[in-house]
Amino acid sequence: MILWLVFALMTAAAVFAVLWPLARGRGEGGGSDIAVYRDQLDEITRDRASGLIGQAEAEAAKVEVSRRLLAAADSAEAEKTVREDSPLWRRRATAIAGLVLLPAGALALYLTIGSPQLPGEPLAARMKAEQNNPPIEALIAKVEDHIAANPDDGRGWEVLAPVYMRLGRFDDSIRAWRNVIRLNGANADRESSLGEAMVAAANGVVTAEAKAAFERASALDKTDVKTRFYLGMAADQDGNRAQADAIWRDLLAGAPPGAPWVEIVRHALDRGAPSAAANATPGASPAAPGPSAADVAAASQMKPDEQNQMIVGMVARLADRLKQDGSDVEGWLRLVRAYKVLGERDKAQAAATDARRALAAEPDKIRRIDELAKELGLNG
Repeated sequence: MILWLVFALMTAAAVFAVLWPLARGRGEGGGSDIAVYRDQLDEITRDRASGLIGQAEAEAAKVEVSRRLLAAADSAEAEKTVREDSPLWRRRATAIAGLVLLPAGALALYLTIGSPQLPGEPLAARMKAEQNNPPIEALIAKVEDHIAANPDDGRGWEVLAPVYMRLGRFDDSIRAWRNVIRLNGANADRESSLGEAMVAAANGVVTAEAKAAFERASALDKTDVKTRFYLGMAADQDGNRAQADAIWRDLLAGAPPGAPWVEIVRHALDRGAPSAAANATPGASPAAPGPSAADVAAASQMKPDEQNQMIVGMVARLADRLKQDGSDVEGWLRLVRAYKVLGERDKAQAAATDARRALAAEPDKIRRIDELAKELGLNG
């Protein structure tokens, strides 16, 4: 009801704005201005006669007021001409049209694009709905306040830990999982979740501390899928591709039908299998561990979090290894390709430059780097 009253008042204001100029009498407007200016001229004459102002000031004031009086007279004459040219019936028709069409048009527009059929929702109901469905930030803040007052509440820490992980607050997730284990005790899921948060915080690298957490989880439950996957990832990053392949193949062999993690493990297995040693020709050196362009392209179809787990760590580890030993041209080629496939052109160019610097004494290897850079369009 209040809404319709507001609409009615707005419409009345619009109608009044249209009808007011049409309703003004012929003597209104410029005539009142003329009377004011004439009074001012008379007042100047009185002030001069009484000696309040000098002759020069009086003449200057009369000139200015006379100029305004003439302008007002011209304006009144023009208005009078317009009004005389506009018949009364025309002004009345315009007034009636404004009175009828403005409200009718407003109502038609509202019925067309508005939602009059929706029931009203009082403020109290809206506030109650917001209280029943608060934003995630408000919920987290509420639990954090509770934890601040009760730091030994293991249940509260266990609520926060996975939420921090999903929000990308990896360091907070690590701290929360450590508190969960300290207060609630260790089990395979908690230890593996702690290790997973450590891997995420390290941009996909299974650090020694994370590996230790996965090993503790494995000791508690050797069948835990998450633990086994990350242990395979740790072996792969350490260059033990045969062990990684064995862990991941064993995971696939025991996977239940429709397991959602099967594709992730298959992508991981594709990264290390077939191993370089299995496909190497006699006398050839094994390929350096690290993702190939095909591996990265395949994993690019995965979710962003999975990509970080599956790719970024391998690329970072390969880059670190090449900084220590830059003589591996195959490793440099893989690194440049990986950066290009990931869309990191600047890093690919920097890697090609580093490769040329590290292989400066070996022209044949530099030529291969140059050919790859040209192929990938990195020279421009």
